Amino acid sequence: MSPETLQIGATILFAIAVIHTFSVKFFEKLAERPSPHVGIWHLLAEVEVVFGFWAMILIVYLALFGGVASSLDYLESRNFTEPMFIFVIMVVAASKPIFNLAQAMVENVARILPLPSSVSTYLVIMALVPLLGSLITEPAAMTLAALLLRDQFYSAGLSNRLQYATIGVLFVNVSIGGALTPFAAPPILMVAGTWGWDLPFMLLHFGWRSTLAVFINAIGVTLLFRAELARITLDDDSGAAKVPFALTIVHLLFLLGIVIFAHHAVVFMALFLFFLGITAAYPRHQDPLILREGLLVGFFLGGLVVLGGQQQWWLQPLLEGMSPTVAYYGATALTAITDNAALTYLGSLVEGLSPEFKYSLVAGAITGGGLTVIANAPNPAGYSILKKSFEGESISPLGILVSAAIPTIITILVFRVI
Repeated sequence: MSPETLQIGATILFAIAVIHTFSVKFFEKLAERPSPHVGIWHLLAEVEVVFGFWAMILIVYLALFGGVASSLDYLESRNFTEPMFIFVIMVVAASKPIFNLAQAMVENVARILPLPSSVSTYLVIMALVPLLGSLITEPAAMTLAALLLRDQFYSAGLSNRLQYATIGVLFVNVSIGGALTPFAAPPILMVAGTWGWDLPFMLLHFGWRSTLAVFINAIGVTLLFRAELARITLDDDSGAAKVPFALTIVHLLFLLGIVIFAHHAVVFMALFLFFLGITAAYPRHQDPLILREGLLVGFFLGGLVVLGGQQQWWLQPLLEGMSPTVAYYGATALTAITDNAALTYLGSLVEGLSPEFKYSLVAGAITGGGLTVIANAPNPAGYSILKKSFEGESISPLGILVSAAIPTIITILVFRVI
C-alpha cells in the first residue's frame, strides 16, 4: 500500500475518533442493556479512552498495511513529553498542600470584593485561576480551577445550565489565560522559540487581550447566574487539619521544578517519583492522589499525539493557502477537531510567514481552545475532574461546544476588533 493511501486511512480513523467523542452517549445506552459486552461499551463511553483506543487501531492498521517495522518506527518517532507532563502536573497540582494554598488565595481575594461570598469566590476562580496558568502552566491552572469548582460549587448541586456554562467559560478562559507568557500555553510553546516570541512580545500582543477577554467572560457568566450562585453556601474548612508550612513549601518546589523542566521528561519524571515518596512519607497531610484521572488524561493525549501525527499531509497545505484573516478563523475552527498545539506546530514548519499570519494563527488556535475536549491539551484534565458531577457522570461534547460558543465569540471580538 502506498504512503498516500496509508495517510488517507489514518485520516479516516482520526475522523472516526472525532465523531466518537461526540457519540459517547450512544455507547452509554448500549452499556445499560443486558449484554456480555457491557464492559466494552462502558469503556468506549469514556471520552478519555476514545483517542487512545483509536490510536491503537491506527498502529494495528499501519502494521498490517505498512509493515510492523514501519509502524513501530512511527510510534517511536512521536514525542509523548506533553502527555507525560500533563499527567505529572495534574497529580502534583491537585495534592492537598497545593490545593489548600490555592483555596486560601482564592478566599482571600474573594473577601475583598463587595459581593456575596459564593458569588465572589466563583468570580475569582473563573477569572484569576485561568490567568495563573501563565505562570504555573495551563494544565496546572485547569486542575486547580476544576477542583475548586467541583468542591465548592458542583458538589452543591448546580442547575444543568450553570454546570455547562461554567465548564464552557472555564475551557475558553484557560485556553487564553496562559497567553501572557511564552512558556505556559502548549500552542504558544510550539512556536515561541522558532519565531522569537519573548515575554515583552507576548504581553504586548496577547497578554492584555487575553486578560480582558478572561475578565469579560468570567464577569458575564457570574452576572448571568448571580441569583443561583448567591444561594450556595460554601463549605467552612476552618476546622480542617492544617498542612505544615514546610510541607507546602516542599510541594511548591516540586511544582516549580516540574514547570521549569516541562520539556525534559527524564527530569520531571524523576522529580515526580521523588514527590510520590514525599507523599507516602507524610500520608496524614495528603488526600488520595488523582492518579487514575491523570493516567486517563495522559492516555487521551497520547492517543491524540499518535493520531494527529498522521494529519500533517492535509493540514499544512491548508494553512499555507490562507490569508491572515482566514488563518485566524480557520485556526479557531480547526482547533475544535485538532489539538491547537499540533496546529501551531504545523504552522511553525512553514517558512516565510508574515508577522500578521503568525499572530492570526496562534490567536485563532487559543481562541478556539475551549470548543471541544480535544481542542486544548488541559481540557481533558478539567473534563476528568468535573464529569462525575454531571448527570450520568458524563459531559455532553455538544453541550461543551454550545456553552463555549458565547465566550469564544467574545474572545474573537477582543482579538479581532479591539
